[in-house]
Amino acid sequence: MSFFRRKRLFTILIGIIILVGLIGFSIRDRQSLTAPEQFAKDAISWMQQIIHTPVEYVSSIITNLDDMKNVYKENQRLKEELSQYQQTLYEIQELRKENEELSSIIDKTDSDKLDAYHPIQASVTARSPEQWFQQVTINKGLQDGVEKNMAVITGKGMIGKIQSSSQFSSTVLLLNGFDRSNRISVKVNLPNQEEDASGFILGYDKEREALLLEFTDYDREIKEGTFVFSSGLGGVFPKGLEIGEIKEVTMDQYGLSQVAYVETSADLSNVHHVIVVDRMMDTSTQGVTGEEEE
Repeated sequence: MSFFRRKRLFTILIGIIILVGLIGFSIRDRQSLTAPEQFAKDAISWMQQIIHTPVEYVSSIITNLDDMKNVYKENQRLKEELSQYQQTLYEIQELRKENEELSSIIDKTDSDKLDAYHPIQASVTARSPEQWFQQVTINKGLQDGVEKNMAVITGKGMIGKIQSSSQFSSTVLLLNGFDRSNRISVKVNLPNQEEDASGFILGYDKEREALLLEFTDYDREIKEGTFVFSSGLGGVFPKGLEIGEIKEVTMDQYGLSQVAYVETSADLSNVHHVIVVDRMMDTSTQGVTGEEEE
């Protein structure tokens, strides 16, 4: 047993000496590698290339996917910011329009034409959905002094009259809902003429989208582009309140009198703030003929 132990120990020592020699041989400075070293190095390099190529390809794909994901997120963020910008721009435009409308309402309230009347400012809260039933609802009623048949105007001109009132709201019948039962006494200012033309608004022509004006006892030429104003007869509408502009002048169906089609000065489809005109009017302004708006 002792002989075999010595032999095994001797073998281990010889192996250690050879290993140390190989290590020393491999780490010394040499001009060239041995054939086994070259083979081993080339084999390792080839294996590294085989492994590195698919790994790099997969890595590039993952990187591209991450970039596409980031671009998508950035695109979504930019779309949201653009949508918010457009919404803000729309709100600014609406506020600007509302500011202009309110300014015109204030100017109209301070107008000398309304000195004999008590203006009641109101806002539109609802509009009739039916196109043929032209009404809007305002937020002022009997508690605020609003009564039936009071005139309703905006800063640009007349839009209609109060059709009915409750305690805290009222319904306005717009001019494009007028018929012959809602006629308005008007005058047309004619420059270089001794007297103005007079007549009645008899309703709204839906085909022409204009008010129908019939003149009374006036056969002179009336030009297009002339403005029509309320005459003040009857005490419903203030004198000199702008209604619209004449777009066409012709004869009636019987050829007996002139009629005109009048485009309203106020935009009846875009009404937000109005003035209800309380008719605290001196009776001396009523016409001697006793004709009244109905």
